[in-house]
Amino acid sequence: MYGVSGTGSVVGEEWGARAARSRALAVLRVRGRALGLAVLPSAVAVVLYAGGVTGHFTGAGWDTARWVVTVLALLVLVAATAVSLVVARARPAATPTVELAETAAPDLYRLVRDLADRLDVPAPAAIALTPDCDSWLEDRTHRAHRALRTSADGDGAPVLVIGSPFLWWMRVGELRAVLAPVVAGTGPAAHPDIAAARRFVRGLDAAVAVPANPGLDPLRRFGAGAVGQVARLLLRACRGHASEMERGVAAAGSERAQAVDYGVRIVAQEQVGLAYAGWDRLLTRVALPAWRMGRWPAKLDAGVVSALTELSRRDRLADGFSSRLGERPACDLLEEPGAVDEATSLLAARLFHGGPAEPGPDWSPVEWSQYPEEVVDRKWRTDAARLHQVLDGLGPAGSAAGSGRALGDGPTLTRVIAHLSSEPFPERSTEPSTERSTEPERPADASPAPGMAPGMAPDELPPAPGDAPAPARHDAMSTAEGDDVRAHQGADESDADDSDDSDDSDDEESFNPAAEELAGALSALLAREEAAREARVAAVALSAEAAARSAEKDDRSGAVAVSGPDGPLPLFPLQPPRSGRDLLADHVTAMVCCAAVDTAEAVPGLDWLDGPTLMVAGERAADLGPRVLALVEDGDPEPLRVWLARTGVRPEKPVRLV
Repeated sequence: MYGVSGTGSVVGEEWGARAARSRALAVLRVRGRALGLAVLPSAVAVVLYAGGVTGHFTGAGWDTARWVVTVLALLVLVAATAVSLVVARARPAATPTVELAETAAPDLYRLVRDLADRLDVPAPAAIALTPDCDSWLEDRTHRAHRALRTSADGDGAPVLVIGSPFLWWMRVGELRAVLAPVVAGTGPAAHPDIAAARRFVRGLDAAVAVPANPGLDPLRRFGAGAVGQVARLLLRACRGHASEMERGVAAAGSERAQAVDYGVRIVAQEQVGLAYAGWDRLLTRVALPAWRMGRWPAKLDAGVVSALTELSRRDRLADGFSSRLGERPACDLLEEPGAVDEATSLLAARLFHGGPAEPGPDWSPVEWSQYPEEVVDRKWRTDAARLHQVLDGLGPAGSAAGSGRALGDGPTLTRVIAHLSSEPFPERSTEPSTERSTEPERPADASPAPGMAPGMAPDELPPAPGDAPAPARHDAMSTAEGDDVRAHQGADESDADDSDDSDDSDDEESFNPAAEELAGALSALLAREEAAREARVAAVALSAEAAARSAEKDDRSGAVAVSGPDGPLPLFPLQPPRSGRDLLADHVTAMVCCAAVDTAEAVPGLDWLDGPTLMVAGERAADLGPRVLALVEDGDPEPLRVWLARTGVRPEKPVRLV
């Protein structure tokens, strides 16, 4: 009836539905056993009192037993009541989404309702968008979530959550085929046993998180911890049954959905994988640099189309996908696609980077046409300014970089190359390194200054003005940073002395001490800047949370546009913390790009797959990265100098910084 393979689809659907109902009953049996265990002392007390009234249980011993069991029954009932209230009142987790009212997307609501009619299942209560390449049904019947509902119809039905990239990349027919198995899940979800089991599991999951809620006094936190332990025990008992129940619901929905656009769905699944790849590349390569600059791209979903179109042009495996762009896109089902795209883009920045929930002076949107100037150029010049700030803190250290700065030459690329290059130190050997490792207790006035390049003799350091040169150096670079750098160098030197492996010897020979010292100082400075940013975001989040609580008391919480947890840190970080050498390579690359823009025929550009890029004579400078790595890791400036000469960049000219 529902499929293309005779009765096989009906059998598969019935099997999935029956398996889901069976597992739902198993979950409810766990709840029943817990309830029976809670009323067991009361039942025993009733039996004892009945025996006393009928004359069967008389005597001092039975009276004592009745009192003991009565007290125990009261304590257990109070504890069970407390657990039940917490489980019933705890707010289940909700995915942060952008709610779509029916007036904002009437065609999309009509498509979903027609799909539900074809599948003979209840229509979802509402539609919401999430900045992710996935779609699912989410139950928001809890009273804490009803204020976020955009529709009063179908209060018992779940909410359909759709990945926003699907609306911009997929065509209308492809979106219908992809949503068919998801919408078909509303059928099993309407069964009373499955709905009750899901509510019980969600309540237990929410009760486990209650002790972590802020604002609880010590006594209430202790009670919430005890309730959380009981909820965790019950959740562990029904976890396996709940998982199998959801698998049964998914199997039933998949079998039922075979009746709708089965052939189109096979093709649409290819678009799902392609959209996921393009979305991930867009977030990590394009959006993340802008977020770090305090700007958020306002049209991320539209950028997915450009990114995937570029992928189709470059990759023969994706050849032909861009020809679909002539068909009607699914975003045409929205009344105002631009406003929806902006809302989901802001939510993506909140989830993946931890930015503020609302735009502000330090958190403003940026259009794609302004991205090269507002983000790329600004990012390069900010990184270059930070690099020269750290070089100023390290001091001259006998290098050409510091002496050039002292003479007032300005921030030049030559200064950076001279500091990282091994050429100013041709006579570097391992003897000074051995002396430092064998004399860890050397006085502060005789130890190498934090900015002195490792391998230099103390008599090579030019005298600093004043009577106390060491404190003057520490004014520019904190003692903790200098100690960290020296400790890191000492650890590397001791490891090299104790190792007998030839590979370790080779690694030690290729080690660039000047780059390591500069990378450590850069990491410390960036850590302080990031801590200050998180403190500002946390303050804004606390004020927003206080305002939301007051609005909730006044029944005005429906004005909140984004649902789900809110906090100063990203819920889903895109990348792990970068290492010091990666940071240094990025900053040196930024300095090279600034010099190229200021002194040569180069401009900042945007590559939809690789992010910020340098455009030289209308072409991407794809060969710059390996040359910068040769300078940073090996101290070899020759490949970079050849590239600079070929492109006409003048490294001795000062660049404009932020």
